[in-house]
Amino acid sequence: MRRFNLGYFIREGFSSIFSHGLMSFAAVCMIVACLIIMGSFSLLAVNVDEMLSQLEEENEFLAFIDEDYTDDQIRALMEQVRQIDNVDPNGVTFVSREQAKRDYLKGHEAEGLYVNMPDEVLRDRLSIHVKDLERFNETVEAVCDLPGVVNHRAAGEVAEGFVAVRNAVTALAYILIGILAAVSLFIISNTTRLAAFARREEIAIMKMCGATDSFVRWPFIVEGLILGVMGALVAFFLQWAVYAAVSKALMDGGAVSFFSLLDFSHMWKRVMGVFLLSGSIIGALGSSFAIRKFLQV
Repeated sequence: MRRFNLGYFIREGFSSIFSHGLMSFAAVCMIVACLIIMGSFSLLAVNVDEMLSQLEEENEFLAFIDEDYTDDQIRALMEQVRQIDNVDPNGVTFVSREQAKRDYLKGHEAEGLYVNMPDEVLRDRLSIHVKDLERFNETVEAVCDLPGVVNHRAAGEVAEGFVAVRNAVTALAYILIGILAAVSLFIISNTTRLAAFARREEIAIMKMCGATDSFVRWPFIVEGLILGVMGALVAFFLQWAVYAAVSKALMDGGAVSFFSLLDFSHMWKRVMGVFLLSGSIIGALGSSFAIRKFLQV
């Protein structure tokens, strides 16, 4: 008896799928549902992370400089700020009080009181960009500890809020992935167990005739792989349709300026790869777990 016959294993796998059509259909549907839910939360986590990365690129805070500082002292202070970990060296910009006044007046042109405001009311300041938003408050404190920095203006709560949202979404995605993967394994195991139970006498005869465990096991593993791949392909195209519908809804609703989803066409290869890998692993493992009992002859 040949120990490995791929054609035989594939034929037996397909035969078992069609002979237990209802359970096979239920298994594929469960895999599709689980992968879509897992994929949706994973894509949400990816988009939140991308949104946070964009916020990090634009994020800045202001450090106000001592009024008595000379130009040389200001340049020295800027070099000190650039040396701080998590500060973008190319993102440290000096803003004079005159420039600060002009920037402020851009939003108050119609208010004469502000137009006549003297330059001395404002302070010279440094505009500072950070690299890692999670260390935003730590970086602000490090800058404020430098001599010559007398105050700051920073939206630390906003940064912490975005970090908290990203961490929560990522954690929820991982938890759901684990739960749904376990549910999928259970469904696949039951499907394969029914197929193995119906063929238990055949399996016993094969074992007594000298068939190895792997020879008996492989048709069931192939069956699980086929079910997993079928579910993954269906889930992938449904996920693409759902993602496109959500993106269109956000765009039509005017939310695109606040939360713009990544283009799925740039991610489809990775998404398909993850879906196929997940479906194959779930199918193969589920079948492998289910057949172990019937190999004890």
